[in-house]
Amino acid sequence: MAGGSILGNRVERKEDPKFLTAGGAYTDDIVDARLDGAAQAVYVRSSAAHGTISSIDVDEASGMPGVLVVHTAETLGLEPVPSPFNPASARTLLASDKVRHVGEPVAVVVAETWQQAADAAEMVFVDIDPLPALVDMEAALASDTHIYDAAGSNAVFDTTALGMPENSPAEEFFADCEVTVTGRFLNQRVAPCPLEVRASAAAWVDGRLIQWISSQGVQGAKAAFVAANGVDADAIRLITPDVGGGFGAKIDTYAEELLLGPLATALGRPVRWRETRSESMMNLGHGRSQLQYVTIGGTRDGKVTHYQLHAIQDSGAFVGMGTILAPFFTRPMASGVYDIPNIEVRATSVVTNTTPTTAYRGAGRPEATAAIERAMDMFAAEIGKDPADVRRMNLIAKFSEPHTTSIGQTYDVGDYEGALDRALEAAGYSDLRAEQTARREAGDVKQLGIGVSIYVEVTGGVDPKQEAAKIEVGDDGTATVYTGTSSHGQGHETAWTMLAHDETGIAMDKITVVWGDTDRVPVGGGTMGSRSLQQGGAAVHQGAVELVEQAKKLAAKLLEADEADVVLDKDAGAFHVTGTPAVSKTWADLAVAAKQDGADLTVETTFVAEMATFPFGAHVAVVEVDTDTGQVTHLRQVACDDAGRVINPLLLDGQIHGGIAQGAAQALLEEVRYDDDGNPVTSNLADYGMISATELPSFEVIHMETPTFVNPLGVKGIGESGTIGSTPAVQSAVVDAVSHLGVRHIDMPATAERVWQAIRAAGDHS
Repeated sequence: MAGGSILGNRVERKEDPKFLTAGGAYTDDIVDARLDGAAQAVYVRSSAAHGTISSIDVDEASGMPGVLVVHTAETLGLEPVPSPFNPASARTLLASDKVRHVGEPVAVVVAETWQQAADAAEMVFVDIDPLPALVDMEAALASDTHIYDAAGSNAVFDTTALGMPENSPAEEFFADCEVTVTGRFLNQRVAPCPLEVRASAAAWVDGRLIQWISSQGVQGAKAAFVAANGVDADAIRLITPDVGGGFGAKIDTYAEELLLGPLATALGRPVRWRETRSESMMNLGHGRSQLQYVTIGGTRDGKVTHYQLHAIQDSGAFVGMGTILAPFFTRPMASGVYDIPNIEVRATSVVTNTTPTTAYRGAGRPEATAAIERAMDMFAAEIGKDPADVRRMNLIAKFSEPHTTSIGQTYDVGDYEGALDRALEAAGYSDLRAEQTARREAGDVKQLGIGVSIYVEVTGGVDPKQEAAKIEVGDDGTATVYTGTSSHGQGHETAWTMLAHDETGIAMDKITVVWGDTDRVPVGGGTMGSRSLQQGGAAVHQGAVELVEQAKKLAAKLLEADEADVVLDKDAGAFHVTGTPAVSKTWADLAVAAKQDGADLTVETTFVAEMATFPFGAHVAVVEVDTDTGQVTHLRQVACDDAGRVINPLLLDGQIHGGIAQGAAQALLEEVRYDDDGNPVTSNLADYGMISATELPSFEVIHMETPTFVNPLGVKGIGESGTIGSTPAVQSAVVDAVSHLGVRHIDMPATAERVWQAIRAAGDHS
């Protein structure tokens, strides 16, 4: 872009031509000579939710056609691995003492073909003495049956372990409040449903394990593979090809991947594995699953002074990442965008006989927003005021320097009222309320609901708050950017290329981005927590600036000039002395000259952030509810999401669109369900309500930029904002549509059946 910066412009994604023509190369697509002769692994999974293993009979399976070996925890010599969050909750990668959820791997069959392994897996007989299945979080907390006997309780983590006090008795904490409202909210369990299910392939080559995995960050995953194989770190190379969606669930490492290296060792040949969709629904980490007890109090004119939350987090069957979501992410963000002087939050994590939970787009922050936004709605309804007005009078005032909430979380910069104003204006809020009033007065069957939410979230908050980048220039003037972030749809190749091009002038089509390979990029933080642009992108920007400075020194030498007189003509991609552009040195000239001096034209750098950033925004959802059937139609979604400076509005809108779709899906459709015995009843996409374009309106996105001081680009995260703002707005809109009928709350998902039941229940009590 001659004469100006490319940043801030709608640049089409470099990635798209490949995906729209030849298609991506995903883990199960890998064709590599090192995988020639690979055997296929299929895992035998528990059909019981909870029980003691008395025997595993593999004899019949072992003799079936094509079967090479059948392994259990015993034959592989697996030892229990303690959880870092509760060491008493230890387990083996293949269940050995007991099974803890339906689908847990118990044994593995390795055969010549996948079909042979799948057939043989059906003939492995696992004798399980059943134990009571604990599916409900509160029932698990109260039960004398312990999923981990050594833990002595099903409560496996609590904020008191972090030195946080118990919540005060409500009658004392809220004693000075004129109005108090309590609620019990379920932020239901959802499945990530990436279009690409998990797959992996492993081969030992010259004493090193090379393994392909579908991951959100191979560098962070490496330690688990080192431990599983009992080798030094330099003996492991992990590679991530194209990834068909992650949404947080592919941050974790899983037994099915970790065991391929040991299987390949025992067998003396490469091993491949891929899961079915049903296996993915039962075993890829689930999200959310948080029960919230909320009390909010304040004055009758609308000022909120007190807020108390007890979040019960479902860890699922394993004490993994899901265990820490409420204590580490929901608790500090409990205040949301509101200036509430008195806040208390307790978080308790409990194990249940269900699929383990993990990070899911937002990871604890959507839950915090959902709780406070639902509480604000109920408070407004109790005092008879408009929910947008009540929100406005409680907002933290605009700030450009760090602000610390009463719960102790420090935000960077914020203008919450500005976001609310833009969203309400774009939605035509007054006109919507007038239409709603008219429908109510007319007694229409189809009622209008308007939901408002305002949110703030934390991005780039996981330590260490840093990312590495490397940029090298080739003899032909092309550049290669190496990044520790991992792309699975976000558009990193486009954004990182834009950042490098903007500083160097090297054409975008001459810049290649390399990621997802621990040999080529040994250090990296991966992609999670909306950290990539503000840390990975900032590192690329910093590296490009340093590369230009390095190149200027070399150009000055070649041009026989003072370095201060050398300038970079970005349009030409060449360096020259000020005032004499006819004599110049291109990037290719400089790369060749550097090699002649025995060096490379390369920069390696690490960007370190001083703190996290805190994107914010406001959403307005409009729905129509058929009061005869409970059917909800999502009519509009207006979103103002402020992620600081915008590098590429096209990428920004794409992230917002995807986030809104997931957030609206949780509000209206999605729910993982189990029967009383712990059997999953939503284990495929016929039974699980994953949203499609048919159920969604066209989104109305309003841009707002409040740059942060935390990085030179002024950018914040955007990948999870849509899920955080949309869900409470849509849920609120559904409740609002039928609030005049006496309905005060409807748990998600607001299915037609659930809405119909709420209307009928309110009518019965009117």
